[in-house]
Amino acid sequence: MSDEKTVDQNSAMDDLLKKSDEINIPKRGDLVEGAIISISKNEIYIDLAGITTGIVRGREIYDESEESSNLKLGDKASATVVGLDNENGYMELSFREAGHKKAWDNLEKLYKEGNIVDSKVIDANKGGLMIKLGNVVGFLPVSQLTIEHYPRIEGGDKNKILAHLKSFVSDVLKTKIIDVNEKEEKLIVSEKAAWDDKQKKVVSKYKVGEKVKGRVTGVVDFGAFVEFGDNLEGLVHISELAWQRIDDPRDIIKVGDIVEAEIIDIENTKISLSMKKLKEDPWTNVEKKYKVGQTVKGLVLKVNPFGAFVELDNDIHGLVHISELSNKKVNDPENLVAVDNEYKFTILSIEPKNHRLGLSLKTDKKSKDDKKDSEDKKDSKKSDDKKEVKEDKAKEKDTKKDDKKDSEDKKDSKKSDDKKEVKEDKESSTPKAEKEDKAKEKDTKKDDKKDSEDKEDSKK
Repeated sequence: MSDEKTVDQNSAMDDLLKKSDEINIPKRGDLVEGAIISISKNEIYIDLAGITTGIVRGREIYDESEESSNLKLGDKASATVVGLDNENGYMELSFREAGHKKAWDNLEKLYKEGNIVDSKVIDANKGGLMIKLGNVVGFLPVSQLTIEHYPRIEGGDKNKILAHLKSFVSDVLKTKIIDVNEKEEKLIVSEKAAWDDKQKKVVSKYKVGEKVKGRVTGVVDFGAFVEFGDNLEGLVHISELAWQRIDDPRDIIKVGDIVEAEIIDIENTKISLSMKKLKEDPWTNVEKKYKVGQTVKGLVLKVNPFGAFVELDNDIHGLVHISELSNKKVNDPENLVAVDNEYKFTILSIEPKNHRLGLSLKTDKKSKDDKKDSEDKKDSKKSDDKKEVKEDKAKEKDTKKDDKKDSEDKKDSKKSDDKKEVKEDKESSTPKAEKEDKAKEKDTKKDDKKDSEDKEDSKK
């Protein structure tokens, strides 16, 4: 009897093989469909259109698409061929592989269509949230969270950020698929992208330049978030909080404050606000209050390697560059100025349009030196003046002496000339004949005296 049964089975197989040209026999990896003919806890039998019977068992029953979770007798089911013939002659099938393929195909479709999907948070790490979409595990980066859920932790403490993210575990978030790749089994979703789509219509009601009033919902290192209108939220950047320099937004604003701001930019659903736009720019009239060369008192707010920021008043702040801290070379500004200390500075430059004001600390010493130089010059001038006066008096005295001497010399010369003139006058008053007679008489006396001497010599 058994031989006859074997012959019948072989005959059936031969008939099946003969008909193989007409029938499409499944191959490993093919996706097949059939009716459920038996269900148990660990095994499910499927009739594959009378060609053969397939079996799904063990871990291959559970799939990522969840389609196999509620199957009943007679239901149609799809599975992937993982083995052509097992030990019992059944074709080995897998819901898991079929479900995986279906799941990723579905994710690809959702991604292309841009549909909003529900993502269940199953875990969290410092980078974001682990989510489950269907039975596929994906990731929601912290940067893709909405402003409402974004972790605004002071100081950026990583442990506090993680604790904040873990508070979302088990929550279901409205998300949008922004990246999907079956081969790499990568699924990235974004809550912010889903929120943006929802808010586009609401944001379109507002325009740049409009004023809004809202409540501060968060303060971070780079600014403050303000909620206004129909649950919209805008960012006031730290540079738009006030006209003066701000190192920490928390110094001037806190959560819960009601503020007014102006819309300065709208990019898709991202709204940028400015609070300082609604206040008068103090730099407009800065040159009426301060002048270049003016000496002012200033409070040092911050010291860094290139200099120090100085507060002249609540609105006007200036910068003293490291090169203007001293006449000598400065390696560390903190050696010369300290935060919260007040010093006297000289204003070097004022640029209202650029909101810049340059200061110098060197001028304190320079002014003293200049003052001393000025005093020295004055003393020197006084000394020179005294010396000059003294020299002038001496010269005047010498001049007087010279004048006196010249006067006396002139008098003596005049007397001598007078005597000479008298003598000449006397000589000029004697007649010429009388003079000649006297000369002849004198010559005659000389001749007579000579003759007398000659005679005496002859007698001897």
